Amino acid sequence: MFQVNDAIIYGVHGVCKIRGTEDRTVGGITRTYLLLQPESDKGAVFFVPTDNPHVLEKIRRLLTKDQIHRLIDAMPENDGVWVEDENARRELYKGILTKGDHAELIRMLKAIYAHKKELEVTQKRLHISDERFFKDAEQILYNEFQYVLGLESKEALMAYILDRIEKETV
Repeated sequence: MFQVNDAIIYGVHGVCKIRGTEDRTVGGITRTYLLLQPESDKGAVFFVPTDNPHVLEKIRRLLTKDQIHRLIDAMPENDGVWVEDENARRELYKGILTKGDHAELIRMLKAIYAHKKELEVTQKRLHISDERFFKDAEQILYNEFQYVLGLESKEALMAYILDRIEKETV
């Protein structure tokens, strides 16, 4: 499956490196844990039990550069996914974040961004929950995109995305 030093995605925690395995006894039960170190916080370590399928399903391989390029190239055609009813929207966005589907995350970001721009005309602000969903989706996507593309900052990633989209539309 995965090897020590592999870079993976661990749920909403983003890009992590597998640093090894370790047996630990908790509550009298000894289990083997994967040690995951998030790239965003080199001082942290996640201990992930290897016998818990629910937790292990949150680990996946990184996208490839080609997969990221296809997602970026499709951005102009993807419509946002906005739901007027706040409760329904909250449930939809929670599901999108949990599932982690990149195309759906992009659609969610586009919808929230477009709604934010509409509200600015009337000097209103986004709901706090929409702001949180936006930041969470942004973090999930940008963390992985930056790592795979070898970019140092969000600004560099944004420039990369805009440059690629402009080249595709010309």
